[in-house]
Amino acid sequence: MNIKPIRSDDDLRAAFQRLELVFQAQAGTPQEDEMEILVTLIEAYERKHFPMTSADPVDAIKFRLEQQGLTPKDLEPYIGSSGRVSEVLSRKRGLSLRMVKRLHDGLNIPYESLLAA
Repeated sequence: MNIKPIRSDDDLRAAFQRLELVFQAQAGTPQEDEMEILVTLIEAYERKHFPMTSADPVDAIKFRLEQQGLTPKDLEPYIGSSGRVSEVLSRKRGLSLRMVKRLHDGLNIPYESLLAA
């Protein structure tokens, strides 16, 4: 096992290539230890260089609409009138806590996505 820090995208590619070889190692083997170390190093590098941000609430709503084949009209029970839906989707109006709860309960959009700033 020759493991070194991941300092560049080239190092990252090499780590992924090695991980593919040891990914399904048997429990209790040196290959399993190597796999766990590689996963930890890769995750640390990706967290530092490719941080994940929360989805914008409007993007989360639009994603759910697309995912379920819905239209903005289908949001009226959760947000209010068509004018209010339009304002929310165009980011002219923020979501109220009541809207957030209704969207979460009715369309199963995670609270984390709806409350992200």
